[in-house]
Amino acid sequence: MNYLNRITINPDICFGKPCIRGMRWPVGVILDLIGSGMSFTEIIEDHPELEKEDILAALQYAKLTSSGKSIYELAS
Repeated sequence: MNYLNRITINPDICFGKPCIRGMRWPVGVILDLIGSGMSFTEIIEDHPELEKEDILAALQYAKLTSSGKSIYELAS
């Protein structure tokens, strides 16, 4: 499933970093939480404004960017 529609890039939010659904949750922060060993359940319990699909979107975005592609390439 494509969750990338949950990733927004707005120069007025978090200095234009890719964020979750226009909130001040940069993708990098979500990845840091996962990297620290937190489970999806723990992240959502600690931050109820996030949804499982948001975490999956962050992972999908990370996969996309690590492959050398951009979110804009998928839109065209």
